[in-house]
Amino acid sequence: MKSLATVIAVSALALGASVSSFAQDKGTIGISMPEQTTLRWNSDGAELTKALEAAGYTVDLQYAGDDIPNQLSQLENMVTKGSKALVIAALDGTTLSAVLQQAADAGVKVFAYDRLIRDTANVDYYTTFDNFQVGVLQANSILKGLGYPEKQGPWNIELFGGSPDDNNAFFFYDGALSVLQPLIDSGVLVVKSGQTGMDKVGTLKWDGATAQARMDNLLSASYSDGSRVDAVLSPNDGVARGIISSLKGIGYGSGDLAYPIISGQDAEIPSVKAIIAGEQYSTVYKDTRELARVTAGLVDTVLTGGTPEGLDTTTYNNGVKVVPSILLTPYEVDANNYKELVVDSGYMSADDLK
Repeated sequence: MKSLATVIAVSALALGASVSSFAQDKGTIGISMPEQTTLRWNSDGAELTKALEAAGYTVDLQYAGDDIPNQLSQLENMVTKGSKALVIAALDGTTLSAVLQQAADAGVKVFAYDRLIRDTANVDYYTTFDNFQVGVLQANSILKGLGYPEKQGPWNIELFGGSPDDNNAFFFYDGALSVLQPLIDSGVLVVKSGQTGMDKVGTLKWDGATAQARMDNLLSASYSDGSRVDAVLSPNDGVARGIISSLKGIGYGSGDLAYPIISGQDAEIPSVKAIIAGEQYSTVYKDTRELARVTAGLVDTVLTGGTPEGLDTTTYNNGVKVVPSILLTPYEVDANNYKELVVDSGYMSADDLK
């Protein structure tokens, strides 16, 4: 009996191992990230990989190197190799129609990640943050930094937008202008350069050097009369750092010439350091760990035949269809609350900010 019990136990262990092994073999998920020079995409790629592997999938993670043809080629390869789903943070959300048709023909589910894929019916779901609210937070942080409404201005403000090939950039800008435009119209805020609208203020590829060059031009053309910039709407942290470099170049941050109130987004470590140092006023914290976990959960639910819950089915029309979406909550971060939001939550460590 003892011998039989041993055999049964060993057999049960073997069967359990076999079932466990089978349960962990759910197929390959292709992840396409735009580039690795922006800190957040490295984090997104790593967090998505970890969450999907924990759910039992093999992950094929590729970075496109900020090159659209490269991203298309990588996606085609993922489809050819038999990926069951694609998670795509698109470089240009208008260029993927052909490869996504190939994916649809092969039965591959497509999940747009943080950037909406446009002009195709072959995108199944979208996971992102409430991007209009990001802009609202940025604008309100600027007003808070200026002391409005206790103080009434007028203040000089300059506007920067994100990359025009990123659909999110328009949501950020529109959200910010929903707050700022009435004050521009009333004269509380003055855009001294006269440059407004995404066609004029967009920053291609979210490039900090491009933002720095434009800020140099704005300062030279509109502020050489001795007037000062009181605020700058910056759509993200990389752009904000470019703006700050330009301002430093003509003496802001020294003597009695204080930095303008400058917004940001992504809560990148260098910019949280800049907030602590008083160079940048605020950023918007979007917990990309949560976005990765939610996306991985959605992928698993869909691929295992479940029904996703809590989808927004009205906000994101990609030009062909309304894409069912999950919208997560962003948070404004400044010198008063950064420890609570980004350090205590484990998003970064206190040592990272030394």
